[in-house]
Amino acid sequence: MYRIFSFVAAIFLLASTGNAQNSSPADWISVGNDRGYSRYSTLQQINSGNVKNLELAWTYETGEGDKTCECTPLIIDGVMYISTNHLRVCALDAATGKELWSFDPFENGRKFPLASGGVNRGVAYWREGTEERILHGTSDGRLFSIDARTGKLDPDFGDQGIKDLREDIKRDLSKLGYGPTSAPAVFEDLVVLGFSNGEGPGPSAPGDIRAFNVRTGKQVWRFHTVPREGEFGNDSWAEDSWRDRGGANAWGGVSLDVDKGLVFAGLGSAAFDFYGGDRHGDNLFANCTIALDARTGKRRWHFQTLRHDLWDHDLPCPPTLVTVTHAGKQIDAAAQPTKTGYVFLFDRESGQPLFEIKQLAAEESDVAGEKTAATQPAPTKPPPFARLTFTEDDVTDISAEARQEILDELAKLEPAGNYRPPSLKGTVVMPGFHGGANWSAASFDPETGYLFVNATNLPNIMGLKKTEAGARYDYTHNGYRQFRDSRGYPATKPPWGELLAIDLNRGEIAWRVPLGVYKELEAAGVPQTGTENFGGTIVTKGGLVFIGGTKDEMFRAFNKDTGEVLWEYQLPFGGYATPSTYSVDGQQYVVIAACGGGKPRTKSGDKFMAFRLKAE
Repeated sequence: MYRIFSFVAAIFLLASTGNAQNSSPADWISVGNDRGYSRYSTLQQINSGNVKNLELAWTYETGEGDKTCECTPLIIDGVMYISTNHLRVCALDAATGKELWSFDPFENGRKFPLASGGVNRGVAYWREGTEERILHGTSDGRLFSIDARTGKLDPDFGDQGIKDLREDIKRDLSKLGYGPTSAPAVFEDLVVLGFSNGEGPGPSAPGDIRAFNVRTGKQVWRFHTVPREGEFGNDSWAEDSWRDRGGANAWGGVSLDVDKGLVFAGLGSAAFDFYGGDRHGDNLFANCTIALDARTGKRRWHFQTLRHDLWDHDLPCPPTLVTVTHAGKQIDAAAQPTKTGYVFLFDRESGQPLFEIKQLAAEESDVAGEKTAATQPAPTKPPPFARLTFTEDDVTDISAEARQEILDELAKLEPAGNYRPPSLKGTVVMPGFHGGANWSAASFDPETGYLFVNATNLPNIMGLKKTEAGARYDYTHNGYRQFRDSRGYPATKPPWGELLAIDLNRGEIAWRVPLGVYKELEAAGVPQTGTENFGGTIVTKGGLVFIGGTKDEMFRAFNKDTGEVLWEYQLPFGGYATPSTYSVDGQQYVVIAACGGGKPRTKSGDKFMAFRLKAE
């Protein structure tokens, strides 16, 4: 049974609409908490003074421990909504973890492939009057509308509660991966979706951002992320290379300015990721931060953070909507973290950069047919938050043996730096394909003006090779190879993972600390190295930044002002997801999906774990 709400809460429920930024400070109403993706909570019962007293309150087991789960739970009026490892949607009592209902989108099987391995980062919630819906996008290309009270499909939505997301597209996508992997976003009576699709070298589905009526499932608008003939930006594609072009997708989801009626997205690279000989030009709107009219899907502004991408340096997340103080004035802004290790800061309405952006000369390619961009943009502030080069000076120093191994390998390759493109010889790519930043995005503290970003410093090696005659592309690649020593540690000097606080008012890094440990290295006398990390931060008025994400399978709380670790908990499986925090009956909780697996390749599990302060 659902919890009994107070009279005041019931009146609020009836008066609220799908346009509300947040139903209550006690809730976590979207994966970003507010629609602008700040991941900030005003709750402060758990604070820097008592966080050391956190203990496990409850655990919910999905029973699906054979793959990862990247879900950020939603909590509304004491009920938690999650998506599981196998993409079931469950409603739980947020105080106890008891299951209230469960919905399986694959109960009757599926007929289309899963995009991006079938990961899912959460669901969306819509409410108008007494109607409540959970919107669930699945990576096989479907959108479900589920009654939030019963777990039953809404028969008025799509085909008996299910919208086939392929049906409005003229191309045959039946054999292509296509579907949402990040949570939908809700604006008024619209549900807005970004999509995951293939990135080549074979055919891939379009990456268009799309909006649907939340009651009927009917498509309301569709923004072509690769402009068609006659549309703005089409001339950034040589000849007809825009046709049937995949990629350029908002796979990390979108953020919303409800008051201004704007949708924001960070778009991915154009297919094929590592060779662009068949797509000469800057290739709009790939690698763009873009603002769209939320009601019509019309472009308001864009900024391309990387031209003619050859490094799989997608914008992996939507910008975080923030308010900053510059020259004594408060400015509504959009902060875009990137895989390339920069944060771009834009005026939210005009798209004008708030810090000067310089143009860096970029190297030409020696691969036949390739034509690289002459320059690439870089903000003058804030400074890069991830390592951008990989030369002999950057080679690991954890042991003399590891260093020599990497030096020997590096001598056979093109070192990273200056936007050096992939080559037949093999090029070191730094930051690697996972960033910098990744889908974990950022959180923002309005009290300090700090943006919290977790970064990875792990290089990749990208080598191209000529394809056989008649292939779709002239070149393919030698695989997604990470540059590591023979023991599996990253080839670069530590730290390999970091947590940073970036002061967006000043454009400076306020603090940075290693994130994660390799316990065996620490025992051998190697200082804390940090680890590759997946899963983001949340920040609270209680002075805390919470994050899991690290390969050591820890869940930590940091002092938001200093970066000091104040609490840590050994999870049974890696917490490769972003947590959320909420309050029920005056008790604050923090919850995280601890399911391991995924790209860190640690053991897989099936747990959602909630923590609260010990009873006094």
